Amino acid sequence: MAERVVTIDIHGQRYALKSELDPQYVSELATMVDEKMRTVAIELASADPLKLAIVAALNLADDLARSREHSAGTEGRLITRTAEIERIIDAVLDEAQARVVNE
Repeated sequence: MAERVVTIDIHGQRYALKSELDPQYVSELATMVDEKMRTVAIELASADPLKLAIVAALNLADDLARSREHSAGTEGRLITRTAEIERIIDAVLDEAQARVVNE
């Protein structure tokens, strides 16, 4: 994919980014970062943009870590449930095969 310049706004600042990603996707990411920055700005008395950016980045990293943890838990439950279903199916097939052999 060709590299494009995407213009985004985060916390009142305009940035021109070169990216191979879909411009709409980059804009969506920028909106997420902007929302975090604005939330942090409301919660903190600091107007220092660097401090706001660091706290917003930590919040986004926490969101990502929690999402990964949740996904890993869901994946583990699916693997366990799939194994249980496989055992049930194997038992039913073994029983059916035994009936056929005994007939």
